[in-house]
Amino acid sequence: MTDLRATLGEAVRAAFSKVGLDDAFGRVTPSDRPDLADFQCNGALAAAKAARRNPREIAAAVVEALAGHPAIAAVEIAGPGFVNLTVSEAALSARAQELARDDRAGAPYVPDPRRVIVDYGGPNVAKEMHVGHLRASIIGESIKRLHRALGDETLGDAHFGDWGFQMGLLIVACHDEFEDLRPWIDLQGEAADEPTMTRFFEAVAPRVGLADLDRLYPMAAARAREEAEYRDRARRATADLQRGRLGYRLLWRHFRDITRAALERDFHALGIDFDLWRGESDVDPLIPGMVGELRDQSLLYEDQGAQIVRVARNDDKRDVPPLLVVSSEGSAMYGTTDLATILDRKQTFDPDLVLYVVDQRQADHFETVFRAAYLAGYAKEGSLVHIGFGTMNGADGKPFKTRAGGVLKLRDLIEMAEDKARQRLHEADLGSELPEEEFEATAHQVAVAALKFADLVNFRGTSYVFDLDRFSSFEGRTGPYLLYQAVRIKSLLRKAAAEGAEAGEIRIEAPAERDLLLVLDAYPHALLEAYDKSAPNLIADHVYRLAQAFSKFYAACPVLAAPDAAARGSRLGLSTTALRQIESALDLLGLEAPERM
Repeated sequence: MTDLRATLGEAVRAAFSKVGLDDAFGRVTPSDRPDLADFQCNGALAAAKAARRNPREIAAAVVEALAGHPAIAAVEIAGPGFVNLTVSEAALSARAQELARDDRAGAPYVPDPRRVIVDYGGPNVAKEMHVGHLRASIIGESIKRLHRALGDETLGDAHFGDWGFQMGLLIVACHDEFEDLRPWIDLQGEAADEPTMTRFFEAVAPRVGLADLDRLYPMAAARAREEAEYRDRARRATADLQRGRLGYRLLWRHFRDITRAALERDFHALGIDFDLWRGESDVDPLIPGMVGELRDQSLLYEDQGAQIVRVARNDDKRDVPPLLVVSSEGSAMYGTTDLATILDRKQTFDPDLVLYVVDQRQADHFETVFRAAYLAGYAKEGSLVHIGFGTMNGADGKPFKTRAGGVLKLRDLIEMAEDKARQRLHEADLGSELPEEEFEATAHQVAVAALKFADLVNFRGTSYVFDLDRFSSFEGRTGPYLLYQAVRIKSLLRKAAAEGAEAGEIRIEAPAERDLLLVLDAYPHALLEAYDKSAPNLIADHVYRLAQAFSKFYAACPVLAAPDAAARGSRLGLSTTALRQIESALDLLGLEAPERM
């Protein structure tokens, strides 16, 4: 299928070529003045400058070359040489029928599918997720869904933070906190029989929960900053863990298991599910060989007892620090596991592209790691991309915190949003007739839509202010508004079915029908642009415009009370197509509309 913009673009490019000019001047865009035309081409102005000719003269020649094109009802020259294009009713109706028959609602496939990994979420062992994880999770999930929908072989990886210095801190903190568990934590050796492992977990599990780890980690991190001796103990514990010390390994496994269970619960509540739960620990066996390979390639340098890879380039306009591969204590660092992860992905999946959806403040770190990977031959130049994003802020413009000044847990944020959703549903007199279980499920869907759409409607690189009252409204540019419009169409179609009315051939005649079809037609372009820019906000913009266009169509063009059966069938077909595309776009954003409200 070819959308109308592409059809007209092909025609206008051919017209420029026909009059002896570069067809690149024939770029067609939606009209800046939709009251005057559907599309426009401004290429005559640029062509006139290149050819040293009058732009209106060029525009006139292009208009003449377009005469009689079946998709064009009118073509006019405006201003200094703009070419305005109005689509014919026949072309609009034909395009509507194409979309109505398309199970993908107009979603395209990319011409050259790739193998893609989206690295997002970035949860850490021993920490409940907080609002700081929200943006990475929401944006990454949408980007993963977009790549998969457009034909890429795509995997989403949580890249579990379960290795490194933070583990050493927790081991030391638990050793100090739980005196009766020290014999278990101090177990020596590198392997254990099943009975020993069972007794270990029977002793540890009832005593050390996620709340304990969440409490102990910041305390240990603060002590490590202030006390050199404590910091050195944690570093030694990290190195011993990575060497395989039995008690430390088993305690670490407990940390990982209880954390992952909580993380999967919170992610799933937001409609976020990963294909891979690869942790930093999974690549630990690769590190000795990788270090040797870096040394063999003469990429590894000694620096104050540590080993580094220098990645600075002669044309750098700023200092780019080296990658620290092995610390002076002999342990792997954060950058080490990131580099080993790139190597692991090359060996197991050989991706064409890896997208790292991580806070913009990590840009320098990824620049260093990516350069090291390119130098080592673990990835092709340009195949590793950092998809940075801004922060979710409070009313004070600073990263969002609780009223007490602490970091808000993601589970608490979800519960806040659900409470607000219940309130909004009652205020709007929605869901009152639903059974309690269905009402609660609907409230959850509304809450998730409020949180996720509020994030995704902004370009990821910008920060935004968290305002739950505004985000949860059923009016305006919000997720709940989109769900309401989808439910409204579902209700319309159920009534039609009850009356025995069916969708028929779509005829685009009324202005509101025309406007709705033109928005539907723009879906492929919106998805491809979002794909190229890793910008889900373009999908959010599109589905909001579509919901508005349907609302205007619904008010202006009675569906069930249409003047005749043909008009009713046409409008039911257009409504069905609009619902299919709204649901398609919502799914790409990670949202789901309920059947009823």
